[in-house]
Amino acid sequence: MHRLQRWRWTVTGIQSPGPAILELAENVRPLDPESTVFRAMLEGWARQQRARFLQESGTIAPRLALMRRMADFTGQYPWQWTPAEAEAFIAHLRSGSKPIMVSTARGYEISIQMFCAYISDPRYGWAGECEQRFGLVPQQVFHEWNTVVHVAEYEGDPRRRPLHYDEVQALFDAADSRVEQIRARRVKGALPAMRDAALLKVLYAFGLRRQEAVGLDLVDFRRVPRTARFGQFGAVYVRFGKASRGGSAKRRTVLLVPEMDWVVPVLEQWVGEVRPLLRAGTHPALWVTERGGRLHRRSVNDIFNSVRDLAGLAPELDPHCLRHSYVTHLVEFDYPERFVQEQVGHLHASTTALYTGVSDEYRTRQLRRVLAEHHDDLWGEKP
Repeated sequence: MHRLQRWRWTVTGIQSPGPAILELAENVRPLDPESTVFRAMLEGWARQQRARFLQESGTIAPRLALMRRMADFTGQYPWQWTPAEAEAFIAHLRSGSKPIMVSTARGYEISIQMFCAYISDPRYGWAGECEQRFGLVPQQVFHEWNTVVHVAEYEGDPRRRPLHYDEVQALFDAADSRVEQIRARRVKGALPAMRDAALLKVLYAFGLRRQEAVGLDLVDFRRVPRTARFGQFGAVYVRFGKASRGGSAKRRTVLLVPEMDWVVPVLEQWVGEVRPLLRAGTHPALWVTERGGRLHRRSVNDIFNSVRDLAGLAPELDPHCLRHSYVTHLVEFDYPERFVQEQVGHLHASTTALYTGVSDEYRTRQLRRVLAEHHDDLWGEKP
């Protein structure tokens, strides 16, 4: 009872035990106290994040895994960490054959900062618990002098870029050729290969993220009166858009633009002919596996990578490059910037601008138009 009183803290006049007491059993001496306290810290931090409605698999689990990685690298527990260990950990991750990007390093540093802030916060009781058990107190290991400074709008891999039109065509041709190759060998896999080809085309034609694509159900497609020729595929209702700051998944409707109308027969064939052969039954998912379940987001990476390699495209390209290509090509089709932003579900126009990598031909055309409109003496003719 004495320890319980020691770790009480006050919120609006109500006395409550700190999370350290909630995670650690009272009057129980564990055989491995260091590991027990570390696990309890992680569970308490996870509970704090769940209270903010952060995603379990996309946010909480990776953060916990990062703390374990740092503990394994340093051979120390969080109450033993100092700035030197944190700096050595990041330096290690930035070395080797596959160094992390600057943006990844910043994300890791922020996560470690948040964990250290949690275990150092007196409201949670971990500092006193560690001092009593181990004679050490957790401290903040990252500060303004050893963290990455955000000086550029975009810090991703510059090799990741929008695909040119001929590269998009090469990717789709390679996906279609897989189907023919499998059929020629008379082996299983033709139906999944047809699904893969249709999936890649839909990713590009609607500018979808991976999670948005695999989260689609058959009922998510819409008819649009003004584009009746597209039938039931005039628009798609995205229900699993990227969430922000612990919020729920964002929703939006993506219209099919006329330049992408070639995807209509692709979807008609997939939904009407191929998908039923995979024995999906009553499963609502648009993209199903051979066993009748929903396709996983990781599978999209595998599909894209195999087709990309078959097409002979650069290995740095990934599925998200199709989304960058969609944004770039809509801009080159002269769609308004606001329309493009709404199509891809960006909160800020600056994000859409980062996705855009227009061609030299487009820039030349724009320059010609401006000169013809405002400096006809320099150009001499209307575009």
